[in-house]
Amino acid sequence: MRKILFLRVLPLFAVASMLSLNSCAVINPVSGKKQLLVMSEQEEIALGKASNPQVLAEFGSYDDPKLQAFINQKGQEMAKISHRPVLPFYFKVVDSDVVNAFALPGGYVYFTRGIMAHFNNEAEFAGVLGHEIGHVTGRHGALQQRSQILSSLGLIGVLIAVPGAAQFAEPLSQGMQMLLLKNSRDHESQSDELGVQYSTKIGYDAKEMAGFFSTIDRLSGGPEGRVPNFLSTHPNPLDRFKRVGELAEAEQKKTNNFNLAVNRDKYLRMIDGLVYGPDPKQGYVLNNVFYHPVLKFQFPIPADWQLQNTPQQVVMAPKDGKAAIIFNLAPEKSLREAASKTISQDSLKLIDSQNLTVNGFPAIAMVAEQTTQTQQGTQTLRINIYCIQYDNNIYRFYGMATAADYNTYALTFQNTFKNFRELTDPARINVYPERVSIKSVSRTATLADALKSFGVTDKRLEEHAILNGMKQKDQVTAGMLIKVVEQGSK
Repeated sequence: MRKILFLRVLPLFAVASMLSLNSCAVINPVSGKKQLLVMSEQEEIALGKASNPQVLAEFGSYDDPKLQAFINQKGQEMAKISHRPVLPFYFKVVDSDVVNAFALPGGYVYFTRGIMAHFNNEAEFAGVLGHEIGHVTGRHGALQQRSQILSSLGLIGVLIAVPGAAQFAEPLSQGMQMLLLKNSRDHESQSDELGVQYSTKIGYDAKEMAGFFSTIDRLSGGPEGRVPNFLSTHPNPLDRFKRVGELAEAEQKKTNNFNLAVNRDKYLRMIDGLVYGPDPKQGYVLNNVFYHPVLKFQFPIPADWQLQNTPQQVVMAPKDGKAAIIFNLAPEKSLREAASKTISQDSLKLIDSQNLTVNGFPAIAMVAEQTTQTQQGTQTLRINIYCIQYDNNIYRFYGMATAADYNTYALTFQNTFKNFRELTDPARINVYPERVSIKSVSRTATLADALKSFGVTDKRLEEHAILNGMKQKDQVTAGMLIKVVEQGSK
């Protein structure tokens, strides 16, 4: 459930006192320079350990023992030669189709099954693994927290010291955010360097890591679809492709190590059968209807609204962002308790409440409000809430918009809430995910022709080319392994 949070700013002297008590200048293990940090190593480890259950609740662990064993083996091997070998590193493949890898302070490193599907050899994986370990060894999480606190201090100091400066608070804040973006890009660049160093040390060709940035560039839409550099937390993928290639070549010359592994076929055989794209068992959308084949319910999605589905909640919103629907599972066991806790825990003002049924299921419908102070003045959010009891669970809908826009969306909210129903159609229940299937090419041809021979349609050729890290016109030879996405049977 999404809660509406308020940022409370401590008085300047209080924040300064906290910094003086909790921060200290330490030697960064990567740069060798002294840096002011507000988080000790033990606090880093504690933060990662405390956050790990939240990450797994949000994404889920991917159920593939051999893949989990692989990432842990390579991760532990690389951690031992890193700048912080004594950290209790933890590695996990999470069940998300988003192409991503990320790390938490203290040594917690996660790869999505989506990014595992897009690697085409072990060396690509190892380069990105080294990059994520580099975020940990470079203490980037702790440094980012320090930067955020210090930038807040600077902004508060300006607002206190300079008469009339409050009117410039928003542009000043934006300026601080731009600085943090640069800091973040600097961290990414340093982690690229470490990814090259670490993957080379354990015997992989880091030039393959450079090649993976071409895949990232194509997935991001190329120059036309990419966020402008000055608004991005990551450097331009094509710039990284060039720079990482140069770093890899220099590292190999420095270490005089040119006999480095790529292991393409070995990696491809390992990911044969990997779930690709959204997994229907977690819920899926078809013809503007959301279906959950495991929990066996369905409800309509407003036309042209965007949807994000996670294990914890489903969020829907129009492109202009003027309204939102949030759907989740309430932890309470009774309707009355769920309704009461929803109002109290979010500090809502109850306007109306009524008992009703939704397609035969007992429900409570409520209208509530929450008033907040913004830079533009007072703003009232009006929320339509439905708690519905079905199959020993309490399902909860929130439909929210500002009081001024609420009537525009009220019927849209009602259409979704009142059409929540049991899913009984076997065709919608017995739906299985697509999976990566590894195929051996029968003859020399272009990648596009080889893909077509395995039944790939024209409209999915470019998607498959990106998945294989190749161009459609590239040549493949007899016996070469390639990836094809096929409908699974379980």
